[in-house]
Amino acid sequence: MPSQREIEIKFRIKNLKSLTRKLKTCGFSLVTRRTHEMNTLYDLPGGVLRGRGELLRIRQYGAKWTVTYKDKGKIGRHKSRREIETAVQHGRALEGIFQALGFSPTFSYEKFRTEWRLGGGHVVVDETPIGDFGEIEGPPRWIDKVAKRLGISSDEYITASYTELFQSWKRETGSKAEHLLFSAVGRRSR
Repeated sequence: MPSQREIEIKFRIKNLKSLTRKLKTCGFSLVTRRTHEMNTLYDLPGGVLRGRGELLRIRQYGAKWTVTYKDKGKIGRHKSRREIETAVQHGRALEGIFQALGFSPTFSYEKFRTEWRLGGGHVVVDETPIGDFGEIEGPPRWIDKVAKRLGISSDEYITASYTELFQSWKRETGSKAEHLLFSAVGRRSR
């Protein structure tokens, strides 16, 4: 199981077509075309993992399944945390195993993701029910260099998780949605 430090920032995408043009102009290669992604977070009774700032996730990305653990990590200019992730052959079976061990699904979120790569890192474009976001992941200097080339200033960096962004969106809008799903939020996917 590969274990590494994930270093990233998110940013709001104002114009998806413009960002795509910039990525191509900067020399990024398309790795994965727009693909539906469904994520489910699991926790023990009482929110043990959430209380420690940790995450246990099963993700279905197109036909691929992965299981991921992330620790609390450190937040500064960039978000940095340990990530352990591996492919899973049967995601539904793993869901059953988690539940048999006392883990319950606590939060689901979906998006359409497009992945781009250049050198030592990558940029992903996430179309979510609460808006479009980009993520730049790689070494800190690379992140800052790419952000600058894409016209993203450091004051536009977001280090919040999608769970945190969803909770903030709910406070701003008064939405009663419990999960970050297109059907729950009412935003149609493109």
